[in-house]
Formats: sequence, C-alpha cells, structure tokens
Amino acid sequence: MSGLINYVSCGVLWLGLLVKAPDLLRHRRDPYLRAICAVLGLAGLCFFLGAPPTVGAVNRLGGVPNLAAPLTYAAITGYCAASQVLIVHWRGGPRVRRTARRWVLAYALVVLGIAVTFALGDAPVERRTDLDTYYATTPFIAQMILLYLLAHLTTVTVTTVSALRWARRVRGGLRAGLVLLATGALCGAGYSVTKLIAVGAGWSGRDWSALGTTVSPAAAGLGALLTVVGVLVPLVAPRADEWRRARRTYARLAPLERALDELLTRRALRLPRPRLASPTTRLMWRRTSIHNALGHLDAWFDREVYDRTLAGVLAATGDPERAEAAAWAAVITTAALREADPAEPLPAGGGARLPGRVPDPAVLDRIADVLAGTTPVPPVPAVASGTTTAGTA
Repeated sequence: MSGLINYVSCGVLWLGLLVKAPDLLRHRRDPYLRAICAVLGLAGLCFFLGAPPTVGAVNRLGGVPNLAAPLTYAAITGYCAASQVLIVHWRGGPRVRRTARRWVLAYALVVLGIAVTFALGDAPVERRTDLDTYYATTPFIAQMILLYLLAHLTTVTVTTVSALRWARRVRGGLRAGLVLLATGALCGAGYSVTKLIAVGAGWSGRDWSALGTTVSPAAAGLGALLTVVGVLVPLVAPRADEWRRARRTYARLAPLERALDELLTRRALRLPRPRLASPTTRLMWRRTSIHNALGHLDAWFDREVYDRTLAGVLAATGDPERAEAAAWAAVITTAALREADPAEPLPAGGGARLPGRVPDPAVLDRIADVLAGTTPVPPVPAVASGTTTAGTA
C-alpha cells in the first residue's frame, strides 16, 4: 500500500520532463516537442494518481468513494492521446494536424465515457488497489474499466509497432531510443493485458486480483523507465558522440603539445588547466595552448624548411596531406629549437611567409600524428642550418 513503485515511476518520468523542459521553453511552437513533454508529464501523473496513498487522499478530499479511479483513468486516457499525437508527428505527412485532432477527439470521447459510466455506476466501497477486479461485474463501473483498459492497450500497441517500424529506417542514438520506447510500450501492454485477464477472471467467478495488484504495477513501472530512457537517448547520444570525439582528439594532440611544452612553460603561454571540465572544454584548452605557442613562434618559422620538407615527402609518398603535416612538424620543431637558443638572433621581418599563420585543426591533428610517429614519414635532407626535419629519425 506504500505506492513506492508508483512514486518512483512518477519521479523518473517527471525527471525526463524536467530534462526536456528547457527545449520546450525555447521551442514552444514545436508540436513534436510538446507531444513528448505531454507524454512524460501525463504518464507521471497517471502513476502519481494511481498510488494508494494518493488514491486515499483524493477520495477523502473529494468526499466520494473511489473518486480517484475516474481521475486516474482520465489521466491514462490523456496519456494515450498524447502518445498517439506523438506517433502522428513521427510519421509526418500532409494531414498531420487533422489526424492528431481526430485522435484527441476520440480519446476525449473516452474520457467523457469514463465520467458518465462512473456517474451512472455504484461503487460505495473504497478500493485503493484492486478496484478493477472488485467491481469487474458491477454495471457501468465494469464498462468504465473496459473503456480505459482498451484505450490504453490500443495506444501501447500502436506505439510499439510504429516505433519498431521507424527504428528499421534510422541508425545511432535515435534507433536505440526507438527500440527502448517500443520495449517500454510493450511493457505497458503487459499492464493492460494482465488487468484485462484479471477482470475476465472476475467475470467467470475466479479471483485473480493479484495480477492487477502485483504484475500490472511492475510492468507499468518498467515501461515508464524504458519510456523515459527511450525519449532521452536521442537527446544524449549526440552529446556523448561529441565528447567521445573530443577525448580522442585531445589525446591525439598530446605529442604536439609536448613538443611545445618547454616554450609554453617558459613564456607562460599556457592557460590554467580546467578542472572537472567536459571533454570539449579540455580540448579547447589544449588547442588554445598550441595556438598560443604557434603564434609566438610565427617569427621563427622558416619557409625554406617548409618547402624542402614538403617537396621531399610529397615526392616520396605522393600524399599532399602527409607532406603538409610533415612540413609543418619540421617547421615547428625547428622554430622551437631556434627560439630556445639564446645565441640565435631574432629573425628580421619581411621574409618569405608560410601558407597560413597557424594550421587549421585538421592539420594540427596530422602534425601531432607525425610527431607521435604514428604517421610514417620518409627521411628528407637536412636543412641548411644543420637541423634535421621531422621524419629524419
């Protein structure tokens, strides 16, 4: 009677709603987003109203035995309508609004039917957990129970089929989310089916109320969890992919930063390392440090080193990208050595410039590969100053 499953399920669903709320505030007119939020909000409301303590409180405050039942069933029907509207927007097409309105109207009639049958029926004994089976043979109350169960079963069936069909046409996080959503809807079908079986057993004089009080809530709770995860996975998956790429690039740039470490430390060109930062922030920090060092070395870059290395590697490999990366690696390492040498005079301005003051991010990645030795570069002749270029080792 504690309603723990109900309240936990409600919390999970409303947590998902809280995650989506900022998007809804930014895009209030997005019908797809509104439908998602309505599904999460109404599903959570269903669990909240269906919890035995809430049922008792509603009945006591309303002064009507079992008043919580039609309210809960109306919330379930509203959830069904929101789910169907969501599916309609998934499918798209020229008649989305008209089809959505028809589903809303159909479920509005179901809500009206629930209200009318409850008003016509007689349910004087409060039942907080087994009203479905206790009043399975009571005129009008039985029809009210069938109305909401059949409406819910229709919704979860359509949701399961539609989500699985769409999942076959997409990939990545969206596909995973759809599969989870379909699985959650299938668990929701378990809720309806077990309730219907228990009610049918009551018609034949058997007492299978345990199905409705134990199996059904468990199926509904699991379905709620899977539904929330299914809705959130497509939102989280792109961010997770972005972070994974950022971590990979951050590690890939480490050899280039190590080659510039002495300069960065001596000239205090490195920004403070961010703590507890996201992978994208750490990557930005490393790139900024590298750019600061390269900007400082700009005056020391030697066009002759660049051209000599570029021509040698290009002739040996025929790969322009590899040759460009090797040429930049040679220029950077040579410039760092010359800048660190106190006897080396500062180059006079006006000399031949390199193509681009600082390489773009893609080139920086390839330069780091050259410095790490993961990209084989054939040896090239030593430059005039006697310093060998990258790839000579």
